[in-house]
Amino acid sequence: MRTFRGKVWTFGDDIDTDAILPARYMNSPDPRELARHCMEDADPSFMEKISPDDIIVAGKNFGCGSSREHAPLAIREAGIACVIAGSFARIFYRNAINIGLPILESPDAAAFLEEGCTAEVNLQTGEIMDLASGRKFSAAAFPSFMQEIMAQGGLINFVKGKV
Repeated sequence: MRTFRGKVWTFGDDIDTDAILPARYMNSPDPRELARHCMEDADPSFMEKISPDDIIVAGKNFGCGSSREHAPLAIREAGIACVIAGSFARIFYRNAINIGLPILESPDAAAFLEEGCTAEVNLQTGEIMDLASGRKFSAAAFPSFMQEIMAQGGLINFVKGKV
């Protein structure tokens, strides 16, 4: 079972891939370099504030814009445990799974969770809990093979393990 507990960092609706990772950093092949600029245009001090296993919570249409895989990769490499949003742009959703970034769609959790609170996320069940209030939210749990893709760090590692 994969469970994450971390501090919540909130963002609004329609956070596009340029806000997640500005295009000016796309020329770096180094995932750690990309992570240094994660969410820079949405919150310039984001990387100074976060800790490993923190959680991004956003409104609807998170990851809209371009189809580049760099955006979810930057989030994962920054140490963010997972992203919870009201909804995700379709290409971001698939790219996140492909690179092993856990994401959960829960409009109720996205509307309720406040920046600075601590949340616990169970990827196996899709349960999200605000630890201060004890309020629970649900998201559709991923099928076991998709959970395995995320646990392996993405589709490439998953396939390597099967070959």
